[in-house]
Amino acid sequence: VGIKSIVPVIMERTVVKLDEKIASKKLERWQKIAEIAAKQSMRDIIPQLGNITKLKDIDTTEFDAVLVAYEEHNMLKTELQKLERKIKSNNYSEQQYNIAIVIGPEGGISEKELVMLAEKNAKFVSLGKRILRTETAGVVMAGNIIYELEYNS
Repeated sequence: VGIKSIVPVIMERTVVKLDEKIASKKLERWQKIAEIAAKQSMRDIIPQLGNITKLKDIDTTEFDAVLVAYEEHNMLKTELQKLERKIKSNNYSEQQYNIAIVIGPEGGISEKELVMLAEKNAKFVSLGKRILRTETAGVVMAGNIIYELEYNS
């Protein structure tokens, strides 16, 4: 769905705990899945899988926006409209967006992590009335971003 990279992040309430040996094998498997999916979708760009990292170590400065899926906040569409106005006001000749998507673990994002993300200038967005599973929320969010920024402008 247009994702360039995926970085698995350890959070306070992450349910699955991986030691280094298992993590390495998981990353290899996930990268192969990304390659197969990209080929199947006829994409030129294969999403790269980053190393498993901690939330506090994520650098958000390179992104136009950092969007955190979190219920009962601004709708995703609202934040994307703000981003689009910001990009257009900078007179970019080609609309390219560099957006980080943060999806919480099965146990949810802790209050401490919400504060940490806010300090990294993250915007909290709702994906609607439904609470989605961790494994589907990222795909839904990416699909909505593509629709709003590429097909709805």
